[in-house]
Amino acid sequence: MAFSSIRDIDLEKQVASLSKELAALKRQMSRRGGALYADGLDAVSDYYSDIAETVSDRLPDLQRRARAIEGTAREHPAATAAVGFVVLGLLATLLFSRR
Repeated sequence: MAFSSIRDIDLEKQVASLSKELAALKRQMSRRGGALYADGLDAVSDYYSDIAETVSDRLPDLQRRARAIEGTAREHPAATAAVGFVVLGLLATLLFSRR
């Protein structure tokens, strides 16, 4: 019996030691995860700012082109309908060819 009680105490010490190590690793991973999250958030924020700036710089040109396309579509409704059907046909072909 003395041998089994020594082994039980040894196991208890090992379990307690492993529990402490696990808790320390959890704290360390939590700190690293928080830092990675903050870095990722900063990167996304920078990308968003760059994209917003690019879009705002090009918005007047895009609006002008959209008005020109709209005017052309109003002047040539049959051609616009034909292009629309072609685009729908291409989309349907792509959609059904994947199945």
